[in-house]
Amino acid sequence: MSERRFRVGIDIGGTFTDLTLIGDDGALFSQKLLSTPDDYGRGIATGLKAALDQIGAGPDAVERIVHGTTVATNAILESKGARTGLLTTEGFRDVLELRRLRIPEMYTLNYAKPEPLVPRRLRLEVGERTGPRGQIWRELDEASVRTAAERLQAAEVEAVAVCLLHSYANPDHEKRTAELVRNVLGEGVFVTISSDILPEIREYERTSTTVINAYLGPILQRYTASLLSHLARIGVTAPVDIMKSDGGVMSVRSAGEKPAYLVESGPAAGVIGAARIGGADGPDAITLDMGGTTAKASIVEGGDVARTGDYEVGAGINLSSKLVMGGGYALKLPVIDISEIGAGGGSIVGIDRGGLLHVGPESAGAMPGPVAYDAGGERATFTDAVLTLGYLNPGHLVGGGLTLNRDKALAAIRDQVAGPLGKELLDAAWGVYEVACGTMVRAVKAVSTYRGRDPREFALFGFGGNGPVVAAALAGLLEMRHVIIPPNPGVFSAFGLLMSDIEQEKTRAFLHRFSALSPADMAATLDALEATVAEEFAEEGYPRETLAVERWADLRYAGQAHELTVPVMTDAAGLPDLAAMADAYGAEHERTYGHRAEAEEVECVTLRVKAKVTTERGPMPDAMAGLKALAGNSEKRAPRAAYFGPVHGQMETPVVSRADLLAGPQAGPAIIEEYDSTCVVPPGWRAELDDRGTIHLHRE
Repeated sequence: MSERRFRVGIDIGGTFTDLTLIGDDGALFSQKLLSTPDDYGRGIATGLKAALDQIGAGPDAVERIVHGTTVATNAILESKGARTGLLTTEGFRDVLELRRLRIPEMYTLNYAKPEPLVPRRLRLEVGERTGPRGQIWRELDEASVRTAAERLQAAEVEAVAVCLLHSYANPDHEKRTAELVRNVLGEGVFVTISSDILPEIREYERTSTTVINAYLGPILQRYTASLLSHLARIGVTAPVDIMKSDGGVMSVRSAGEKPAYLVESGPAAGVIGAARIGGADGPDAITLDMGGTTAKASIVEGGDVARTGDYEVGAGINLSSKLVMGGGYALKLPVIDISEIGAGGGSIVGIDRGGLLHVGPESAGAMPGPVAYDAGGERATFTDAVLTLGYLNPGHLVGGGLTLNRDKALAAIRDQVAGPLGKELLDAAWGVYEVACGTMVRAVKAVSTYRGRDPREFALFGFGGNGPVVAAALAGLLEMRHVIIPPNPGVFSAFGLLMSDIEQEKTRAFLHRFSALSPADMAATLDALEATVAEEFAEEGYPRETLAVERWADLRYAGQAHELTVPVMTDAAGLPDLAAMADAYGAEHERTYGHRAEAEEVECVTLRVKAKVTTERGPMPDAMAGLKALAGNSEKRAPRAAYFGPVHGQMETPVVSRADLLAGPQAGPAIIEEYDSTCVVPPGWRAELDDRGTIHLHRE
């Protein structure tokens, strides 16, 4: 058995589960296998054991596992969360129904709000009242709490969310309510309180976020218990961290307590990987992660990822967390700003009653998958179309581990698309490809054009199993001239998991106008938040001296409804410098909205403390060394006919490996085949390698 130690990244998608193992000597191994939706942990354990056996390592060689999962998101999208009850202050039972005065599509008069995650019969009121400054106006009526808890017990709820009015200012009533609920329902019921999850103003956002946490709690606890059980069965006992929506990671224990932080766990990893690969001196990039179910876009500027604290989940397809609101459930927690759209390899092709072609958002998933998988799928998908176009090698996917039935794929496109539309086979498949790319343009524009960025000034960073297939075509539609395809693009998100740091953020409502605010009071609140964060890290085994701490404040002009976040600056005495912070806020307001209001007073709404422990990453994998070892030994691939639209038609196209690019640039058309992905280089583009083994595509 090998004496090397490995860090393992595991990313579960709707179709594939990706594993990446990085040794303490920098060696990298990857594996891609079909997901097992009936029990994701089983697929993870099976794949990890196979990977360890392949490299001759035992289970004790695994020193750390970082995991990204879509379980939380899927539970909400599919309405398969826990049966949840909500306890709230008298008169506030219907906050989840009232929501916000926002709809996702303006002038849509028949817009129907999504059903609340907690039905009205399970939303119960308790007697109490706390004022906005934390003063107790009415003591908690404990008898009303017990009565409500007994009703929830009779309804056999699995989780209870407690969200009392103004508990961000004084959590005493919430804590006592949770204690009484546990006494009645027992420790087997998941109980969460808003002052632990989101101690901030805004009743709907706080209630919705707390409910999401309760709704997901039992699901994530069962999932993580199953995962750990499957890992233990193969002898792996290494600590497991889970990727959060903001790109940091948290322990399995913390994830079980605060599952709302995992809603965008899966998509965040690839963006973090792109930021780490590019660094502060790399080109600004728009990331495109196209897998088997969805395509996700985000933006990296100066090596930093864009984050938002105002997000919605359950809205179907999220085009922009800032611009399209009202269609889902508010989740006011830090999230990497990702736009997601239903366009993946398994996206089902359909024709509506008006004769228009659609690709997605419905997906064939891992089982039965596209028709080409020959596993029972009968509806044509994006994968069947690109196989018809000649872009994919039916015997090469996942290194030959997944054989595609090209004849069935062609028949599906012919019968379900070409025939009904009266098109030739290749033109019909090209139409599917174009429609899918056009759909993804919206996701890219949501993180660029709609936010004042010109995509032509960015590189397109393509990864995922299908990202390199469409990257150049999508860039062409957006007039972008540079595409980046990292090493191991098909499992890049699993690699990104291992580039993440352990992070936690604590917030506290702090509503004060600067004119009446003592810097010492702000400092005391920040110190208390930092102490809380440090205590939680200590419980995880990380002492205070290992933490890198940042302090931030959410500020606004008095009377505004929304805030902007700026760093807390200090004066010579180490106290918050309110004048400098007000000036920084004015500058940020001007950058965001184009003006500043010098005469308006600034007020603070929320204080934030972010703490981070930089994980030990060891040497980075040397992709070039691996490519040089393959150079000259890789088998020559026969060219094949590929169709590039009516302008170029069907062309005899060279098929090469990434290692073949060591000999020099490759002009398009060309197809670059790898174990985990296929990169399409259309006519008019050129592919070349840099000194790190990354493929760069340039428009001629």
